[in-house]
Amino acid sequence: MSQKSSQAGARKDLMSQFSSRWQKSSQDGFSTRLKDTVRSPGPLKPRLETATRQIQVQISKLDSTSAKLRERDSSIFNKVVASIQKHDTQHANILANELSEVRKMNKMVTQAKLALEQITLRLNTVQELGDIVVTLSPAMGVIRSVRSGLVSVIPEAEHEIGEISGLLSSILVDAGQLGAGVINFESANEEADKILAEAGAVAEQRMRDKFPDLPESVPGGTESAGFS
Repeated sequence: MSQKSSQAGARKDLMSQFSSRWQKSSQDGFSTRLKDTVRSPGPLKPRLETATRQIQVQISKLDSTSAKLRERDSSIFNKVVASIQKHDTQHANILANELSEVRKMNKMVTQAKLALEQITLRLNTVQELGDIVVTLSPAMGVIRSVRSGLVSVIPEAEHEIGEISGLLSSILVDAGQLGAGVINFESANEEADKILAEAGAVAEQRMRDKFPDLPESVPGGTESAGFS
């Protein structure tokens, strides 16, 4: 079996494992409750609080997923070291590729978690109607990016985050109809990109701080470890 085939198979298995756990951890009725909230206009503040709570639920799930990936990382890393000690370079390289995939997935999950945390902090500061457009406009961009980024790691997360995106979108539309202001799309996109970039930089640094580099005897070194 080629290294590329092994790498693709390992990624598929990992995605299957974490998708299953994500699905099982989802509470029954999540979509129903959230759809009812979207359909019911009502006051904006309670709907905003509902969105914030649901984002926090996703953050908790991402944190749990990251912890499981860290455990997987440690296990594979130890196997790489053991293979090198046995002079089994071929097996060590296959494991190194698998480790690289795990670390890429964990970086993506960590970045998504950090970005969502920034969004919840901003949503919690909304006090006036005018704050909603300013806060939600970039938040929508971040939510969309997080949703699309997690599809390859946890497909089931796409649906729940999509529901949250729909709720935030309805709040934004209603706020606009109430005269909260005009959306500056250019400014909103720049702010969303800034949030994602900062989250990515922090995620990268955390990965470097928490996970050891592979031994130099493994071709690729830090690149194989997923830090390229």
